[in-house]
Amino acid sequence: MRRWLGAVRGAIGFLTRLPAPHREGDWEAFRTTPAAFPIVGFVTGAIAALPLVAAEALSAPSVALGYLLAVYAVTGVHHVDGVADLGDALVVHGDVDRRREVLKDTTTGVGALLAVSITVVGLALGGLGLAGLPVLAAVAIAIAAEVGTKLGMAAMGCFGTASYEGMGRQFTAGAAPRSFVAPAVVGLPAVALTWPHPAAAIALCGAIGGIGLPWYWATRHLGGLSGDIFGAANEIGRVAGVHAGVIAWTLL
Repeated sequence: MRRWLGAVRGAIGFLTRLPAPHREGDWEAFRTTPAAFPIVGFVTGAIAALPLVAAEALSAPSVALGYLLAVYAVTGVHHVDGVADLGDALVVHGDVDRRREVLKDTTTGVGALLAVSITVVGLALGGLGLAGLPVLAAVAIAIAAEVGTKLGMAAMGCFGTASYEGMGRQFTAGAAPRSFVAPAVVGLPAVALTWPHPAAAIALCGAIGGIGLPWYWATRHLGGLSGDIFGAANEIGRVAGVHAGVIAWTLL
């Protein structure tokens, strides 16, 4: 139990801007306990979804803006740096070494600007879609998308391979494929948040699918994962999950 508490504290400290007491060993507990990812997903998803509760009292654009601001107030913007670095690496011409060099470069290029813009606008439009849904459905989809995003990050740590020393290897070296059982069990209840409607389940799966995009690209073009790819996956997975949930609720 002490190890799990330490893992959750470490996850909150790394994945969010929420105040949490820090103790020695929390980081080590977090990186070797992938189940902490979806636990924090439930917490951050619920807090970020609070502006959606006002959907019946405020205009949809205002609620969408509130959701966007809440997401970044809770999770911070440091993961967006991964989106920027991935955007620059996507547009550069060259081999694996050249792409890795660009990924670590602090210079902001046109690829970074475009990638961040699409991600932020995509989340805002997803928030606008949520604002048009029944309140309970909107909140459930937002939570499920966040849990799915964190579950996808846990999968990256359990099944992925790091391309070089760094933050990515901290996670991939701390978990094994069998370690994914625990985070899957922890995240599974999120699929029932809109039961019997499948929107929450589709939002969760959509988030995992969204994470698969940078994961696949990094494996193929970078030789493996890095901390920037984890950060980018966190942002892309959320956008994909929210949109998948909204589309599912609208069409099914």
